[in-house]
Amino acid sequence: MAEFGESIQRDPAAFRRKFRKMAASPFAFYRGTACLFYADMTGSFADGSYLDELTSRVWIHGDLHAENFGTYMNASGALVFNVNDFDEAYVGPYVWDLKRFAASVALLGYAKALSDDSISVLVTDFAGAYLVELAAVAAGGDDAIGSLTLDTTTGVLHRVLQTARLRTRVALLDVETVIDDYDRRFALMEGREPVDAETRRAVLAAFHDYLGTLPAQGGSGEHAIKDVALRKGVGIGSAGLPSYNLLLEGRSQALENDVILYMKQAAVPAVARYVTDEKVASYFLHQGHRTAESQRALQAYADPWLGYTTLGGVGQLVAEVSPYSADLDWDDVNEPDELRSIVQDLGRAVARMHSVADDESSHDLVDFSTEEAIVAVIGDDRPGFVGMLVDFAHRYGAQARNDHQTFVDLFRNGRLPGV
Repeated sequence: MAEFGESIQRDPAAFRRKFRKMAASPFAFYRGTACLFYADMTGSFADGSYLDELTSRVWIHGDLHAENFGTYMNASGALVFNVNDFDEAYVGPYVWDLKRFAASVALLGYAKALSDDSISVLVTDFAGAYLVELAAVAAGGDDAIGSLTLDTTTGVLHRVLQTARLRTRVALLDVETVIDDYDRRFALMEGREPVDAETRRAVLAAFHDYLGTLPAQGGSGEHAIKDVALRKGVGIGSAGLPSYNLLLEGRSQALENDVILYMKQAAVPAVARYVTDEKVASYFLHQGHRTAESQRALQAYADPWLGYTTLGGVGQLVAEVSPYSADLDWDDVNEPDELRSIVQDLGRAVARMHSVADDESSHDLVDFSTEEAIVAVIGDDRPGFVGMLVDFAHRYGAQARNDHQTFVDLFRNGRLPGV
């Protein structure tokens, strides 16, 4: 409760919903407890192996689990399958990302009644693909696969990208908006409500400031705002945090190219409480700035609408509600060969993510080649490195299942204060 106490006081109903979702399964619990994971990484599961000064300050995703991947349309117009949701991104030990993902694979495998040996194979495949891709990037990139796109994927991930390709802006607008007096406005639905005049003025002022954070537009663009709405109860990780939707006139007065943005309050990432590097903490103006800068660093050709602002003195992340978003549904993937293919692709994606956020990117926070540093610290001990991740996946998977049961017993018996 130390992590969520103030937020629970602000919106206890949102946290009751969050906790009921977390109670559904060990994996759902794991998704909602990055704070517990990092407490363990610096506590009972602390381990400095395969780390040195450089590799302890790599830009990391911060919440790298199996369900934080999906499609997006990048700034160059290509559909990409990659890591998404950068709310927890920060600078820290690269192995924390890999361990968080490996443990999530163990939890998914357990839920699918896979044997321990099968789970070990999946984690081994993930780690092996990560190392091969990272080494290829460090060696010059000629043998690296690079981004996961329609041209470089097969099987399940290729089908997810094809699904995203079939989606359209018009279809999204038809779900999220209605036509009223020959123009669009937001459809009111559960979790979305109109804002009063004062709130609208504040959001529009924040939007004006946000425009200055867009690299491509430099704040000079003129954008007509058609509507503003408040969103509530968005996602397990965003419980209790206000979020606004903005409906913008598109590139013309035609109704099929309007744009929907979200402006959401950004929170302190869980990992930040366990990284004591003052250079990192002082680098960001606020949490919205941190989230946007992290996504730009970790995601090659990020969303062109990605930016940040403040609202009521609190940092906000702003980005497009993409019509081309599609997630991998793990419930539909049960065959061992398909699972192995997927985790190998995800290992390559994580290697790509770690390698782009370094001295060759637009920021100066991580001013060295991350791929070269990671390859060097692992050295010739690839079998030991892979074995370390496999062992951790099993041990922490078991820990998370035990923690989940404890959480459920506390929650259902009314022993969590405030909810």
